[in-house]
Amino acid sequence: MGWSNIENKMKNILIVGARGFGRECYDGLKMYPQYNREFVVKGFLDDKTDALTGFWGYAPILSSVEEYQIQEDDIFLCALGDSKAKAKYIGIIKKKGGNFITLIHPASMVYDSAEIGEGVIISQFCSISSNVKIGDFTNVQAYSNFGHDARVGKYCSIDSYTFLGGYTQIGDNVTLHTRATILPHIKVENNAIVGAGSVVIKNVKPDTTVFGVPATKVEF
Repeated sequence: MGWSNIENKMKNILIVGARGFGRECYDGLKMYPQYNREFVVKGFLDDKTDALTGFWGYAPILSSVEEYQIQEDDIFLCALGDSKAKAKYIGIIKKKGGNFITLIHPASMVYDSAEIGEGVIISQFCSISSNVKIGDFTNVQAYSNFGHDARVGKYCSIDSYTFLGGYTQIGDNVTLHTRATILPHIKVENNAIVGAGSVVIKNVKPDTTVFGVPATKVEF
């Protein structure tokens, strides 16, 4: 699984977001064997026009999402980490008729029985096991490991080295920070945040932040 161009036409990828994650996506796309043969990166969409100042070798920022006029053979990749921002800008592009790619790095292992949604980004060296389901526009960073039958909702951000045990259930708009460990059969409900290095041994309620070993609720 990975880049797929069933129309066999050169595609122009536009990356939504020119900040750190956007630059990572750009550099990663250049490593695909299909780069310059089946697709090119046309540029970034970002309302911060100086987001790439001080960085070299990147495609230009073409405009904001709101101002961009979709062209034939354009296809979009959302490189935003914040769930609310993702939903906002993806919605704008979809209303204009734009489509998003699902991008799975060729160095990751995704079992054939896994179901991967629209606009999902799976970075390198991940393992997505049997019958896992990942919802639309969720980002999975490098070296993450999803056990069999795990369920992950829409618009989630899964940072590097995250582990999901078998039958875990992750809701929508959830953020799992680096090296979060979710034990088997545990539920992390909508809009929850799990801090870096935490081990979650009991269910996490909606709109809750937990942190620690074992993870406990954090009040701000």
